[in-house]
Amino acid sequence: MFVQQLEPVADSLSLSALVAALPLVTVLVLLGGVRMRAHYAGPIGLAVAVLVAWLPYGMPVGQTLSGAAQGAVFGLFPIMWIVVNALWVYRMTVRTGHFDVLRRSFGRLSDDPRVQALVIAFCFGALLEALAGFGAPVAICSVMLVALGFDPVRAAVVALVANTAPVAFGAMATPVVTLAQVTGEPLDSVASVVGRQTPLLALVVPLLLVALVDGRRGLRETWGPALACGIAFAVAQFTVSNYLSVQLADIAAALIGAAALVAVPAARRPAEGRVRAAALTGVRGDDLDGDDLDRDDPRPEVLRAYAPYALIVAVFSIAQIGPVKELLAKATRTFDWPFLDVAAPDGKPVGGNVFSLPLLATGGTLVLVAGAATAVVLRVAVRDALREWAATVRELRHAILTVTSVLALAYVMNLSGQVAGIGHFVAAAGAGLAFLSPVLGWFGVAVSGSDTSANALFGALQVTAARESGLSPDLLAAANSSGGVLGKMISPQNLTIACAAVGLKGREGDLLRKVLPWSLALLLVMCLIVVAQSSFLLGWMLP
Repeated sequence: MFVQQLEPVADSLSLSALVAALPLVTVLVLLGGVRMRAHYAGPIGLAVAVLVAWLPYGMPVGQTLSGAAQGAVFGLFPIMWIVVNALWVYRMTVRTGHFDVLRRSFGRLSDDPRVQALVIAFCFGALLEALAGFGAPVAICSVMLVALGFDPVRAAVVALVANTAPVAFGAMATPVVTLAQVTGEPLDSVASVVGRQTPLLALVVPLLLVALVDGRRGLRETWGPALACGIAFAVAQFTVSNYLSVQLADIAAALIGAAALVAVPAARRPAEGRVRAAALTGVRGDDLDGDDLDRDDPRPEVLRAYAPYALIVAVFSIAQIGPVKELLAKATRTFDWPFLDVAAPDGKPVGGNVFSLPLLATGGTLVLVAGAATAVVLRVAVRDALREWAATVRELRHAILTVTSVLALAYVMNLSGQVAGIGHFVAAAGAGLAFLSPVLGWFGVAVSGSDTSANALFGALQVTAARESGLSPDLLAAANSSGGVLGKMISPQNLTIACAAVGLKGREGDLLRKVLPWSLALLLVMCLIVVAQSSFLLGWMLP
């Protein structure tokens, strides 16, 4: 058995934490500073993680490699499994021409790209996050924005930034449920505090999105619809998470936010002509053919264009019905991962020794089912559908390498004790713990790409540190999840998914430089919110 050490470097927690951070720092510097392609930066970062685990942390080479293999398998299934199938659905709609129909339909709702960004990236993305998560909202929404005429870089940035406020309650509230399980705190208590933090982000993010699309002019001209959407989303998320159902928080918020947006007259006001739209989206004016945008599509074709996404929502909703959920769960296989025997510093075996393989209950399989139904509705032949699936895998080959290597890095860091060392270093901040608590969640998501994983890593640590410092355990546990959602946009995993979706292969570093300032700025806002909630300033907000 390998027992994790918290202070392997000179018996110093601070030095050990500094060394432990090297793998992630390596990846971020290679992506953002050197501008190296992610499918090269990921394996290099993994190599650094293996060396740190083996040399200073003393993890046996065999167990280190076994842990990396487990992370790579998790990267393939369920992470890339859902991304491949989500993009496969998109490719079939492109093949049949129905994505053009969808683009024209959204254009008739509003030809203002700023409003389109709110409808698709914020509202529809939140709905996808509520049902699927794991990169699907970024992949699908960025592609939809490109199909509407957005510049690929701008589409990816908008999709990444929008994928924040709904994340804590995403995948049917899996992150919050996991947080309650690992901390031992009641689910209702933890969820109610998260529901009093992330809605504050929802007030800001729509305004930020219209600014990303059109700068200060976007804020000046469309602040009304953006604020209406954000307020409706925030109120719904707060109300449902606190008083109705944690699992339905994002679904209700997404639908009510979209309804509020559409209800604002300014959202339906025509943009200032095709040239104006071209200037906003970065598309050449001659590419926005007026005849094409004004074409009236037959109602059956419009319904078919929306069908793939309606099918995704329907399949995921059916999968959450009690008996169906239990039936799907029976196909899950759980087993001891070979050549892995790791204990935490307290001597208790870590959860990573056991691996769970949800064959049917995972989002990728459900999207596959929806994709098969999509092929029938869009009248795509079986041979053509299989060819599109194979072409999707081929297109994503570099993204698959990146995601598997980054997840392998995350697992090595976790199993070797590197993540725990960093966590204990942050938790030792004492009076500054309320400020740094969201940073710990942010770091965990930046490494793993998952708020669920970050909550599993640091949730119990946050509660322990809170009790030792006299702070509210529920507050710091919630801060871990709320801060974590802001790390999604800089996670190498999600950067790669975004680039692969919109055809920006090898430009993950460019995206990182564009979204990192927003990630840090919003993180600072969340840190200040938690500090205020831990004091008399906003302490009244807590249940």
